Amino acid sequence: MAVRRLRKQPASLEVTAFINLIVVLVPFLLSTAVFTRLSVLELSLPAQSSGVEQLKVDDLKLEVVIRPDALEVGDRIGGLIQRIPNGAAGPDTKALAALVLALKQRFPDTRSATVLASPETPYDVLVQVMDAVRATYRAAGAELVHTELFPDISIGDAPVAQRR
Repeated sequence: MAVRRLRKQPASLEVTAFINLIVVLVPFLLSTAVFTRLSVLELSLPAQSSGVEQLKVDDLKLEVVIRPDALEVGDRIGGLIQRIPNGAAGPDTKALAALVLALKQRFPDTRSATVLASPETPYDVLVQVMDAVRATYRAAGAELVHTELFPDISIGDAPVAQRR
């Protein structure tokens, strides 16, 4: 019995339809892509306290401690300046901004502050407090003026609250 062999021709690839799909699909995907804007805050860890720090009486080492029931604004050397109780909607950042503005007017050369938060502090609250400490807007006539307060912010863990 004679064996018949089929002559095989090399298969050619037809990619025209695929290229047409890519030509239409790529611009569509690029035009509908969502581009996000990221903003980055530069933060640093609080410095180790030293004995030389305590000799500088006229220097402010501002600390804002976020507690579940209040914001405690103080000086690392001098102690508690003011305790701002939380409002119904959370921390009173307007009162904090007013207090920090008064401190900035008293210590105009100081640029650093430390924000200490307890572990259960929500991220949104931490950012609101940092924004209130970093800068504020004041009304000057008919326009708002951006005022820089303490832009160099360090963050850390809040010390354990003392029982009263």
